[in-house]
Amino acid sequence: MTDAGKLIVISGPSGAGKSSVVFKAMETRSDLCFSTSVTTRDPRPGEIDGREYFFIDQTRFDEMVANDELLEHAVYVKHSYGTPRKFVETRLAEGMNVILDIEVQGARQVSERFPGAVRIFIIPPSLEELRRRLLNRGTDSEEVIDARLERARQEYGEADFYDYLIVNDELEKAAKEFSAILDAEHCRFADRSYLLNRR
Repeated sequence: MTDAGKLIVISGPSGAGKSSVVFKAMETRSDLCFSTSVTTRDPRPGEIDGREYFFIDQTRFDEMVANDELLEHAVYVKHSYGTPRKFVETRLAEGMNVILDIEVQGARQVSERFPGAVRIFIIPPSLEELRRRLLNRGTDSEEVIDARLERARQEYGEADFYDYLIVNDELEKAAKEFSAILDAEHCRFADRSYLLNRR
């Protein structure tokens, strides 16, 4: 019997290093995969369609919403983002832990459809450090960075919705905490009680 995978919702401000934490954890785990989201924003330098995101226009995005093809969708800094339903459900059935890197509004939508989703909020050690990371990334204007910092403050006010909080100060430590959360979640009694019936 293959245990079903866990749906892992991670959120946190842009620049907190959410993907870096997960990719570091993936170095020692084979049971993790990202769900690739759709977005209406333009690709950043080096991003490839179908890898970081599926880049689509607003018309196609609206069609996906109307056809119930998205688990969640939201607008973030003037662009639309969403999670394709079919990919997630298929991978969970295969026993993979599926990572959704989404903002707070989307996390609430997913939790309504998947009450068992594991919710993890990842933050930088300070907002000052967050500004430094965003500046060093070199992909956003000062205006966009200010908008992202303001959004981060708003998200912090909603973080008590999450099950776990990871501070990404040292990447290795943050990745170990992330992996430990997954291990603990797979040991829940409700998920393993069937083992008691083995002869």
